Amino acid sequence: MARPREFDLDIALENAITVFWEKGFGDASLPDLLNGMGVTRGSLYKAFKDKRSLYLQVLNTYEKQTVGQAVALLTQEGSDGWDNILSLFASIEEAYAAGDRRGCLLCSAVAGPASFDAEISEVAVQALEKLRVAFGVALEKTDRSNNRTALSHLLLTQYVGLQILCRSSVPLATIQQNLRAIKELAVA
Repeated sequence: MARPREFDLDIALENAITVFWEKGFGDASLPDLLNGMGVTRGSLYKAFKDKRSLYLQVLNTYEKQTVGQAVALLTQEGSDGWDNILSLFASIEEAYAAGDRRGCLLCSAVAGPASFDAEISEVAVQALEKLRVAFGVALEKTDRSNNRTALSHLLLTQYVGLQILCRSSVPLATIQQNLRAIKELAVA
């Protein structure tokens, strides 16, 4: 008879998100994961198979939570689409100004392991497409945008770029300059 699991899978997964978010896929060592998740080596391998499988589960969970929140904000009924877009970008600046240098786990995946792992790339690209579509929905709620498809791609690129910049610890002024440029799009 198999022994019952001695840890809460959801809590361990949330803790793994933190480890990967702070260290990245490549720099998150097995000891980092075991310590951060509060599990033993055997438990990790039994529950998640290996580091890559764990990372894929982490990305899926992050996508449902964090990307889901961004999509909900962008597609919120009863508000101006540009207000929603600017609110999303303002949240990046607020987190950065408060000292959060993690950026976006999904964006870090795109800049890192997605470049050499097809399955990680597929998960990341699908999640980013949800975000791009949500930018499009936000743009549909305003009559100020002529080419919504092209603009939704531009906003997604800006979002990913800003999140990557946040991980690089650029001066706050750089983030703010980018946000001013996005605000200019809103009034164009």
